[in-house]
Amino acid sequence: MSAVDFGYLEGFAAGDRLVVGEVLALFRQQAEIWAATLDASSPGWRDVVHTIKGAARGVGANELGDVCARAEAQGEAGVPAVREALAVAVAEIAAYQAGSA
Repeated sequence: MSAVDFGYLEGFAAGDRLVVGEVLALFRQQAEIWAATLDASSPGWRDVVHTIKGAARGVGANELGDVCARAEAQGEAGVPAVREALAVAVAEIAAYQAGSA
């Protein structure tokens, strides 16, 4: 099973590969910031997870969105799973972009 449903984003962008590429590049840029600030000991971790959840669902990274939702419900213990799912989604996006270049 794929971590990212690229068909969802392609459909949302009406097949415009330029738009898809720009959205995914922005997601990857933001993911670097999120990864650097995603710390369970930080009081703002829940806000970061919530932001990731929305962005993930927007690009079709539904598994990441689900992991974020679980982390919001379970607390700090869910942060490592978010970090892992974010890394998987970013790697899959990078591979997708490399294949469509």
